[in-house]
Amino acid sequence: MSAHALQRNIVATASPAMRLVPGKRPSVDELYPRLFDAILEQRIVPDSRFTEEGLAQAFGVSRSVLRRVLARLAEQQVIILRPNLRAQVAAPDARQVQHILEARRLMEVTVVQLACVQASPGQVRRLRDLVARQRVYVELGQQGPAIRLCGEFHLLLAAIAGNRPLAQFLNSLVPLTSLAIAQQGAFAGSWHEQAEIVEAVERRDAGTAAGLMNRYLDHLESKRS
Repeated sequence: MSAHALQRNIVATASPAMRLVPGKRPSVDELYPRLFDAILEQRIVPDSRFTEEGLAQAFGVSRSVLRRVLARLAEQQVIILRPNLRAQVAAPDARQVQHILEARRLMEVTVVQLACVQASPGQVRRLRDLVARQRVYVELGQQGPAIRLCGEFHLLLAAIAGNRPLAQFLNSLVPLTSLAIAQQGAFAGSWHEQAEIVEAVERRDAGTAAGLMNRYLDHLESKRS
């Protein structure tokens, strides 16, 4: 897809939440979900021939803001950045996805058990809010935001757990899992499973929470097979 065609596609198919407010340039934190959603909705795909200039124009941002968001996505392995070459969306293969899910299982069972100990009422409310927002996007058929929020749920759990190395490691795995799910068309919504996890965290029931997390990861593995 050419840069001009890509730009038209991004603007024409943007969800209401992604459309630009006239006269307002998005910040890094505002651009990140917009650009990630465009990738997850496959309006920007691995063979897209996009440039920094074209993306900056499409999203109404400066190239410096765009570069910071691309760098963040590169840290999360969603975007591949190489010297003197255009940025490219990653395309994880089946073996890579399998290894990611195996690593996530080892970490996320521990994460959810720690979250059961650490979670405050306010943090539980934030988890519920992510689940509720994901459900809305699933029901609206907006896959990009729904998949992204599903991943953000797990990153928030890791932050609540209070173990920085675990949180940093998951930050490099969860977004790449989201990308693989989007590229495989394997997402049907996970809000109901995540709602059960929130209930267990609120009760501080670490055993049930760990079992629910294992079941959730089982479902992720089954959807890709």
